[in-house]
Amino acid sequence: MLCEDLSPGHGFLRLASIPNITVDLRYASEDNFVGRNLYGTLDCAWLHELAAAGLSRAAVLLQERAPGHRLLVLDALRPHRVQILLWDHLEGTDLRQYVADPARGSIHSFGMALDATILDPQGKELDMGSGFDEMTELSHPRLEDMHLANGELTAWQVRNRQLLRGVLIDSGFTGVDNEWWHFDMLDRQQVRGTFIRVE
Repeated sequence: MLCEDLSPGHGFLRLASIPNITVDLRYASEDNFVGRNLYGTLDCAWLHELAAAGLSRAAVLLQERAPGHRLLVLDALRPHRVQILLWDHLEGTDLRQYVADPARGSIHSFGMALDATILDPQGKELDMGSGFDEMTELSHPRLEDMHLANGELTAWQVRNRQLLRGVLIDSGFTGVDNEWWHFDMLDRQQVRGTFIRVE
C-alpha cells in the first residue's frame, strides 16, 4: 500500500484524532540526523489502529501519573521508501544498528511503531540525557544503570525515561535496547508476517 492511499478505512488512524498528544514528525523537517526533510509532501502522521489505541491509552496514563505532561510523537508511520533512505545514509558506518534493514522491514513502515518523548506543562521536552536519534551508547536503555553509576546520566534523566517507558509499556508497547525513544506494538515477527507494509 502506498502512503498516499492511506485512510481510516484501511485500518490506520490519523495522529490528529488522538487526544492529549502533540506531534512533531522530525523526518518531515530538517531537524533529524540526515539534515533534510525526508517526508516532503507525504502525510506520515498516521498509525495502525492498534498502535493508535495504545498511544491513546498511554496519553491517559501520562495524565494520571504526571498531570499536565503530554506525549510528543517524533515519528510514527514511516514509509518503506524513506526507510531505504535512512539505511543508505548510514552506509559504511557502524551506526546501522539504529536503523532497521529495509530487507527485513521497519516496524514503523507498518504503522506499528512510534518514537516519542514527553513535554512538561510548559511545553518543553523533558531531559532524557541524550537527544532523539542520538546514535550513542548514552541513548541505550540497557546501559542506563552504568551511565547513572559513572555520572553520564542523572537520576532525574533516568526517571524521565522511566516515565516514558512506563506509560507506553503499560499501554501495550515494548521498548528496544538501544533507543530510549522507540516503541513497538506487538511482536516484530508477527507484524512483518501479518500486517500491511506501507511503501
